[in-house]
Amino acid sequence: MKVGLSCIITPAQWSFEETLKNAKAAGYEALELVIRDSGEITLETPEAELTRMARQAMDEGIEVASVCPMITKAPKDVMTNDAAVREQSLDTIKRCLTISKALGADTMLLTLGALTPKLFYNEAYANSLQALQKLAPFAEELGINVAVEYVWNKFLLSPMEFAHFCDEVASPRVGLFFDTGNMTIFGYPEHWVRICGKHLMKVHFKDFKRQGYEWTPLLEGDVDFPAVMAELRKIGYDDAILSEVDPGTASLEATAQAIRKILAM
Repeated sequence: MKVGLSCIITPAQWSFEETLKNAKAAGYEALELVIRDSGEITLETPEAELTRMARQAMDEGIEVASVCPMITKAPKDVMTNDAAVREQSLDTIKRCLTISKALGADTMLLTLGALTPKLFYNEAYANSLQALQKLAPFAEELGINVAVEYVWNKFLLSPMEFAHFCDEVASPRVGLFFDTGNMTIFGYPEHWVRICGKHLMKVHFKDFKRQGYEWTPLLEGDVDFPAVMAELRKIGYDDAILSEVDPGTASLEATAQAIRKILAM
């Protein structure tokens, strides 16, 4: 497994070149890049520039493991009851998948939206399922995974429900982006690995302490990392482990060292 870093938590003002050099200097071997409203990687970035970035990362010995869209100027909500917004969101997501491929990643992280008092759970489920079933053939043709992450959006709350949802989508290109910290508030992350194993595509590492409700450095919260590693090995996961530990919680260097310690468990 490679020690990776998500650019979700690196300084947004870093250039792509700075990100590569700083990640490598801190001990990382893989990156999760971010599509933003402005900057070097946006919905409008030309494909030639994206492929240049992919080559630059390769030249630095850094794998582009995944891509996360963090955009607000175009919709990407497939849970909503607004059919027009769902269709626009599918167009946005398809563009993000194309960007991911140009950057050399095999996986794009996707958040589906969020429940609201007026959006009932069963409606959100049906909307999301239909949208991902429509998206799946495009992802399959492109050869890019769509990895859905649970992000405290009150939806797909248990590993059994998540696995059932993926079974219903019924595409080898749609699955789970597993985040150790996000699962800890409601349960045990290792359960998600075992139950959703055949759908698990990528992994974020972070740690969370239930008492005090706070993010912590790796190995200082309630995530049972030995149990997580045991389950990851059982399913044969050998891909990047991407840190989403905020540098304000632990330095990039300290987190890379902690990931290596966990990988040795």
